[in-house]
Formats: sequence, C-alpha cells, structure tokens
Amino acid sequence: MTQSATDWVASLSPWPADGFGVERMRRLLAELGDPQLRYPAVHVVGTNGKSTTTRMTEALLTDAGLSVGAYVSPHVRGWSERIRIGNADADFERSLAGVRPQATALQATQFEALTAAALLAFADAGVDVAVVEAGLGGRHDATNVLQSRVVVLTNVALDHMDVLGDTREAIAAEKLAVVQPGVTVVLAEPEWQALAEENGAAKVVLTSASNLGLALAAAEAFLGAPVEAGSAADVALPGRLERRSESPLEIWDGAHNLAGVAYLLPRVPVREYVLVSAILEDKRPELMLEALSVLGSTLVATQSSNSRSLPAGELAARAERYFDHVEIVADPVEARRRAVALAGPDGAVLVSGSLYLLSDLSGSR
Repeated sequence: MTQSATDWVASLSPWPADGFGVERMRRLLAELGDPQLRYPAVHVVGTNGKSTTTRMTEALLTDAGLSVGAYVSPHVRGWSERIRIGNADADFERSLAGVRPQATALQATQFEALTAAALLAFADAGVDVAVVEAGLGGRHDATNVLQSRVVVLTNVALDHMDVLGDTREAIAAEKLAVVQPGVTVVLAEPEWQALAEENGAAKVVLTSASNLGLALAAAEAFLGAPVEAGSAADVALPGRLERRSESPLEIWDGAHNLAGVAYLLPRVPVREYVLVSAILEDKRPELMLEALSVLGSTLVATQSSNSRSLPAGELAARAERYFDHVEIVADPVEARRRAVALAGPDGAVLVSGSLYLLSDLSGSR
C-alpha cells in the first residue's frame, strides 16, 4: 500500500542534518520548474503572529478579487491547514504528490517538502499572489526563494536564539535578510526601518502593532489601493485564544515563547485557571512558567510529540517554584482530562505553551 502524503511528510526530518540554508530548496524547486517564479508574493516573517497575519492578508486580497495562495505553519487540526488556495484548504494529498519523488531524491526536510508543495500548488492553480509565512528566521529559511513584492515583519522577540542570535537586533537582521531591492516592507516596530532600507526596501510602511493592522498595510501595499477591513474580521485560527467549551471554560492558545505569553495574559477572561502546558526546551521554559503562573496556582505538566519538548517530569520540576500544585501527566490527552477534572464544571482550564501540544490534542499528529 502506498504511504499517504500525511504519513510520508510526518516521517521526514523536521530539522536539517547539515544546517539551515536554501541551497537544497533551490535545487528542489529547479527540479519542479521553479514554480515560485510564476507569481508575486507577500512574505510574512517575524516572531509571533505570522499565521494570523498571513491568513488576514489572504482574506483581504481575496476580497479584492485576486486568486490567492496562502501558506502557514505549524498546523493545529490537520496538515491541510498549511496550504490554501482560493480561501480554502488545498488538496493536501495532491499537493504533496507533486513534489514527493524529487523531495525524496534530494532528502528534503519536512518543511522543505511542504514549502515546495505549496509553491508548486500555487503555480498549478495560477494564483495572482501567494502570501507565505516563513518558518524559522528568514535568511536561511526554505521560504527565502520568493519573488516578493511585499515583506511583513510582524515583530521581533527573543526566540530560536541558538539559530538566530541572542539579541533582538541579530534576530531582526536574520528575518529582514529576505528583503530584496525594490520591495515594500511593512513594520509594526519602527526601530527596524533603517535595517529594512539598508537591505534594499524601496518603501517602508509603519503600522499598528496588531495582526489586522499589519495585514491591512500589506494588502494595501500589494494592491496600491485602500482595502476594507471587514473580510479579515472573521479570520480565526485554531489554537489562538480559542474557546473550546464553556463548562468548564476551556481556552486553547499556542503561545510558545515569552512574547506569546505576554500577548495572551491580558486577553483571557480573569479567572483562576488550571493550566495544562508543554514547552519546547529551547523556549526559556522557566520564564514562560513564571509568566503563566499569574493565571492560576495549579499546573498539569505534560509534553508534546515534538522531539524538543521538555519531558513532563522536568517541566514539573521547573514549575514547582511558581505553582502551588503541580501534577505530571506525560500523555497530553490524559493531561487535559485531568485538568478538566481538577477545574470542575464551574472552573476554567487553559491549555498553552506549544502549538505542537494543541496539535497532539487535536489528533492531527
């Protein structure tokens, strides 16, 4: 029996054994006829908010009458969330089938295969524009192959410091390395304007520090005309301040770094939460745990299927100084059940710390 696209892509290594770079990605795209050269792109880079900004930009450009492809990562409910054409999920099996032989021959990583599948699917569909979210950083990311007309930098925070650098300035330099001469760069943080211009930006647009503000500025920069915000208002991604139930109140949010937690804290209803958390070991877990502890005194420590997830026992050990009550439940599904039981029907549960955790709970991995 032929292995399904989801099983095949799940079997691929998520990390390059020979270090990050775009050389293999360019070889793969050349084998596919360089599909990324057949349409212009809006390239979305940054630390947090990339997926929502991408999807909002997709909605705005679609509403303006364009055929739009959109690519986001990671997914929560299923792999098909990542590749969208015409404001709907693309045929994931078909998209992956188009690149599988070449990706296998070149030993492409999981993200390279997925990115190539999206770029080829967009070309085959004849899109007018692709809105593409970067994976990690920018300079050496597999998405740094686009013919970008607009680059969006959502924000810069300390994340992936082992790869991108240990200061915001170093991280911004990696992300804005995707800027090509003549593009328009959309920023919510004005301190990066000079860097964008040094990298060749023809125009820099400064906007509000919100996903909607960034998306509006990106769509207007691409179209060269004002757009109405209405079509983006209903964009809601799974695992972003998502209310899963009301009794108990259960909220899922994929805040996966300290900046993400800082965004989350003022946006959840004021309650005493039982928290369920899994955190990747390179995300400064102690700082995240300390920040999350203001929402509740009870934590159910678990772990996701991602190989970088901190083991539940170790997460619990690091959490004990911040929470009055900590339990270890390694299986995410059982951890959530335990949290719901601890909260009771009138309580509140917050599941957070990793989009991979939410994906495991959704049964998509």
